[in-house]
Amino acid sequence: MEVLRPTLIAIEGRIYRKNPIREQAYQDEDDDEDFSADLAECADEPCDDFTVRQTEKGYECTLAIPSKLFKFIIGKKSETKRKIESETRTSISIPKPGLEGEIVITGQQRNGVISARTRIEVIADTFRKREPFTHFLSFALNHPEIQQRFHQFKEEVLEKCSKDRGVDSSIFQNSAKLHLTIGTLILLNEQEVQRACELLQRCKEDFIDKYVGGNSLKLEVAGIEYMNDDPAMVDVLYAKVRLKDASEKLQLIADLLMERFVSSGLMLREWDRVKLHATIMNTLFRRDPNAEEMRNTSTPGRPGQRARESFDARNVLKMFTNFNFGELDLKAVHISERFSVDGSGYYTSAGQISFN
Repeated sequence: MEVLRPTLIAIEGRIYRKNPIREQAYQDEDDDEDFSADLAECADEPCDDFTVRQTEKGYECTLAIPSKLFKFIIGKKSETKRKIESETRTSISIPKPGLEGEIVITGQQRNGVISARTRIEVIADTFRKREPFTHFLSFALNHPEIQQRFHQFKEEVLEKCSKDRGVDSSIFQNSAKLHLTIGTLILLNEQEVQRACELLQRCKEDFIDKYVGGNSLKLEVAGIEYMNDDPAMVDVLYAKVRLKDASEKLQLIADLLMERFVSSGLMLREWDRVKLHATIMNTLFRRDPNAEEMRNTSTPGRPGQRARESFDARNVLKMFTNFNFGELDLKAVHISERFSVDGSGYYTSAGQISFN
């Protein structure tokens, strides 16, 4: 254990030190997992950034956690909950399964209530990160011109490269869902969706309006690239996205959006900077045409995961490396819902802000 450089966890704007825990393998995420064995090793440093109310019987505080995470706080046969209560000398009231509501912590000692809350937050944060993402921040690129050029690209690739290993129509993106992903979100109830919408609106007021000045951004989608070391073993091909004026506005906006949402706890950091590209070919589509790339949100070695089937992209890259997919006026940022579709064929929007 590195005593001087422990792992730090950011939860709702507060920073906690987390000691190493013994990882447990959970065969089924719907089981009542037991987290109690690791509680003694979780950080429980007092923090006064939330309200602890004094009552006639002692102290009380509440915290809002999605009901989907309650089972991890309760634990198998309620062992996790009982262990927290015993070690912090508190009482923890959790809403019934399936019901949203606040967890209420009461106790005779203020520090005990704070410690119990911190432990619950660490557990919730740990298991939240194991949930698949539900939404993502996106720039929609499904302009008619872009879609038309994409179909041309697909036809020409299939005509010239269909004999290359793994290249077939099943791995191409749906043209109506062409987009640039800013980051993935784990929103586990309606309250968190609303929180994300409010945060996006604040981003518009705080910095987006400053950079766009009430105008749309003129984008160019041109060129393709891959991200692994071997072009003969590619999982995903991307189209490059950039502003026509060659400025850094789009990158700045995307990076600031990512930073704000990561700081809020709703988004996991995947890169130091947002990658300005759009998926055009992905081997995940071979198994499921409605799939979205999981990025770094999946748990390595999780049961049920299968190795991806790559394709040989050498000829595609050689013949189409500078392919021009066209231009569009970017007018909005969307909170897109995973595995959904709206009337235009794009992802259903749980919220959005307009540039003009």
